[in-house]
Amino acid sequence: MSSAIKARGTKIKIGDGGTPETFTTIAEVTDISGPTDDTEEIDVTNHDSPAGTKEVIMGDRDLGTLTFSGNFIPTNATHDWLTGMVAVHKAGTKHNFQLVYPDVGNTTRAFQAYIKTLTVKAASKAVLSFDGTLRITGDDTWTA
Repeated sequence: MSSAIKARGTKIKIGDGGTPETFTTIAEVTDISGPTDDTEEIDVTNHDSPAGTKEVIMGDRDLGTLTFSGNFIPTNATHDWLTGMVAVHKAGTKHNFQLVYPDVGNTTRAFQAYIKTLTVKAASKAVLSFDGTLRITGDDTWTA
């Protein structure tokens, strides 16, 4: 029997930088993808490499990006130009984020990131929506 977990209910939260820090769920998120967690390869191939085969060692991890999209509500405090995503993106400031999964323990992946891209879309036969990209910097931590 599968132990699969429905993704519905996954949350992206942004910290306010306070002590203690308060995290607020970014409203109306519909899709989340990432982080892309990748490790660079360092080529160490040399004249003594066996049978002329390439040799590598693993270098630094790069958590890369997390992309997300949702319904854009211009006056929502987590979206707006005063305190929300628009303001954070314009300021270019690093924030603490949490990705909270909907499992029994609410497993949480915490990291620091910049809002690298934020695109608002207004198609004539659709709702106002947004696409965003978080560029993660540094390591992440997992808690349950």
